[in-house]
Amino acid sequence: MARLLIIDDSPEWLKPFETDLSKVHNYSLLSPVENITDHLKKQNYESILLNFQSSRDDGFRLLKQIKQISPHTPVIAFSHDEKADLIVEAVKEGVFDFLVKPFLKEKLMLSIDRGLENRHLKNEIDYLRREQDVIYDFDKIISRSAVMQDLMTALKKYSRTDSTILITGETGTGKSFLSGSVHYNSARRARPFIKINCANLPENLLESELFGHEKGAFTGANKTRVGRLEQAKGGTVFLDEIGEMSTSLQAKLLRVLEEKKFERVGGNKVICSDMRIIAATNQKLENLLSKGVFREDLYYRLNVLRLHLPPLRERTECIEPLANFLLEKTCRNLKKKIKGFTPEVIQLFKNYLWPGNIRQIANTIERAVIMEDQQLIRPKNIIMPEIEETVIENKNSIKDYDVQEPSETLMSAQRELIIQALEKNLWIQKDAAKNLGITPRTLNYKIKKLGITHPAWRKHK
Repeated sequence: MARLLIIDDSPEWLKPFETDLSKVHNYSLLSPVENITDHLKKQNYESILLNFQSSRDDGFRLLKQIKQISPHTPVIAFSHDEKADLIVEAVKEGVFDFLVKPFLKEKLMLSIDRGLENRHLKNEIDYLRREQDVIYDFDKIISRSAVMQDLMTALKKYSRTDSTILITGETGTGKSFLSGSVHYNSARRARPFIKINCANLPENLLESELFGHEKGAFTGANKTRVGRLEQAKGGTVFLDEIGEMSTSLQAKLLRVLEEKKFERVGGNKVICSDMRIIAATNQKLENLLSKGVFREDLYYRLNVLRLHLPPLRERTECIEPLANFLLEKTCRNLKKKIKGFTPEVIQLFKNYLWPGNIRQIANTIERAVIMEDQQLIRPKNIIMPEIEETVIENKNSIKDYDVQEPSETLMSAQRELIIQALEKNLWIQKDAAKNLGITPRTLNYKIKKLGITHPAWRKHK
């Protein structure tokens, strides 16, 4: 039920509508001679009906006052005067709809409903735009490390162009997020931002997803479908995991990049779509080139502007502020009040390699928030799938990374956590490992490293 304001000095016309109107809306009457400005400052209305009958000048004067105080409120004007110039001028000045008397009840109700729907849509769009401005503000992206600061400088420059961008980096490093940052800080920000994961769909479905299809193009195509490239007209298309795209689709994508043209599957009508392409991959496309599974010409068309997003383990300066940001966000979503992390947890975060990068630390923090009942996240609620057995056996595979030895405080916290899990599971290592979310082999390594013993174990030596 919406709150309406009707501004009219002779509301006799309203009598036939009163019963039906009051069933669905609350409305108030106000004379044009009253102080509209003061009234609107005190009361909020979702729609305003304004009489232009008594005086054309008064009608536009009142309309101007309304727009100054409540610019997003839809105004429905009405009058016996159906002159085209009056209606056109009123619409130009911000009137949502203009009704000419006499009008039917259905006409009035429809106009009110359309105005309310339009307002709700505008409110939603404004909200989303504000959220996007905050989320994708370059200055609010966590970039404490030197490599990330250089990357942000490059991103700001790239956002001012329309050139194709290729973003590389491991899974979970934030490639999709940065592509959104480029779009929402570019001249295309008001147009669509379309994301497509090339690894999630088989070739035939991906082709239809990208280019659309005509009715009858294949079995099950019972209607024409507009593809994502067509939907993105004037905007940006983010192609994630581009290295998974088949060579036949690569050829079609190359044409899109070169000509901005394509046809729907099963059709011959040429569709033009102005868009910017941002591609991302966690693979080395150069290796795919040498294997012949990625087209060289497409590679060079994509690789106009290049960004490499380093893994989280190579930007440890970002870990603590990122963890604090994710904690605040998670607590807000889960409606919990947790102030931060213990120093042991922060050290644990900094020492861990984070194979899943930002996605993994976000999931780790979410679980910890759910489990924690104190004001600070403690080590016992931090469960991270261990990769240490891989590290131990394959140190050469991570020789480029600076793996720090855990501090004494951290080792003590780990020891306490493991002992608690063992005691809870009657010192059965297999069950304790499952409880900790690690493999039995990793737990056994930890037990030996931390010098944890139990009398029952000695009996079996």
